[in-house]
Amino acid sequence: MPYNYAPLLEKLHITTLNPMQERALETITGKDDVVLISPTGSGKTLAFLLPCIPLLKPGQQDVQLLVVVPSRELAIQTEQVFKKMGTGFKVSTCYGGHAVGIEENNLVEPPAVLIGTPGRIGHHLRTGALSLEKTQTLVLDEFDKSLEAGFDDDMSHIISRCSHLKKRILTSATLGGEIPAFVGLQHPVQLNFSKEPETAKASLSIKSVRVAGDDKLEALMLLLGKAAQGSVIVFCNHREAVDRISQQLREFRIGHGIYHGGMEQPDREKTLIRLRNQSVRLLVATDLAARGLDIPEIDTIIHYQLPMTEDIMIHRNGRTARMQASGTVYFLLDQDDHLPKFLDITPEEEKLPRNFVMPPISDWTTLYVSAGKKDKVNKTDIVGMLIRKGKLQKEEIGRIEVLDHVAYVAVKTAKANAVLQLVKGEKVKNIKVKVALAS
Repeated sequence: MPYNYAPLLEKLHITTLNPMQERALETITGKDDVVLISPTGSGKTLAFLLPCIPLLKPGQQDVQLLVVVPSRELAIQTEQVFKKMGTGFKVSTCYGGHAVGIEENNLVEPPAVLIGTPGRIGHHLRTGALSLEKTQTLVLDEFDKSLEAGFDDDMSHIISRCSHLKKRILTSATLGGEIPAFVGLQHPVQLNFSKEPETAKASLSIKSVRVAGDDKLEALMLLLGKAAQGSVIVFCNHREAVDRISQQLREFRIGHGIYHGGMEQPDREKTLIRLRNQSVRLLVATDLAARGLDIPEIDTIIHYQLPMTEDIMIHRNGRTARMQASGTVYFLLDQDDHLPKFLDITPEEEKLPRNFVMPPISDWTTLYVSAGKKDKVNKTDIVGMLIRKGKLQKEEIGRIEVLDHVAYVAVKTAKANAVLQLVKGEKVKNIKVKVALAS
């Protein structure tokens, strides 16, 4: 009898799967190993999670499905998708920056689904807190990125401990080099959706801007005045460049977020939350933000520092013009820069504006609430407080994200300061909470 996926999709507010997801569902439920290549933002997480659910057996006290991801952000996002489906199966995550003790407690009664980074999963295997002997399904999500990050030894060790695997699923946004022998693929079916349809290609406008003088940062500010009417990511190769641009933006009092590997995990998470709820529409980032993150459609990509490889360029550009939407990519070139040789088109040249135009202030502001899931606080509780005590209308409250010990809520910028005064010292679920601006 075919598995009924409709209730799971309903909880995700999805009515129809896209062609890639349909094909993945059909193929992964078969007997073969699968390699799925599909662009960033095409819905790969759901594509591999959905067909894995019928493979899970109720009442089995072992890790049945192991999902290995290259970053903590991707681990968190994958867990959120699985939880939203409400399958009834226990799911846990393991990643750097998460308390080891909490993870060990979660593994005492093994979850049916374990999602984690290679380093942390390897740690739990070495300490004996985790056993994968009865794991039957393995997913290596964004497997090429894990290899690029130097996780070869950890991944090899993890796979060697999965002694009873029946299915291996590998995903990536691009078709890279050879898959290492330690993965153990046996004549896999390859699903390659990396070639975008012509209509999607036509919706991506690629332009170049040549800096007139020697001040590339000033040129960026002029370009942002033109481009930042929508959402923008400025990509850099180094975190020092991100910090330098951020300092300039602060001097101009331009709202923005930054994202790079030198930041603490909570700060990176907060940046993504503010981007998702649109209280920040400008992000300055390294290639850490080029893939594997749950962020909304971006209108404009600016290559402040040029991508080093074609794969990096594809991942950066893949943040815009997704799923048939339109987008613009700018290559910002100083006197010493040349367009990448792997760029297969000649970008349209565009002149910089003469004068700087201040980007508009966002309609939304993010507030921090000092209570979360572990305090039994949910979205309804927060909405109730903001309407009752903060005197907000429902439409003046935006996206809410509740984490373990804190929550973040978007409210209309024009009302933010008044709300902070009105809810000062208030309680949620009989807990006195602090509400402040999330900067």
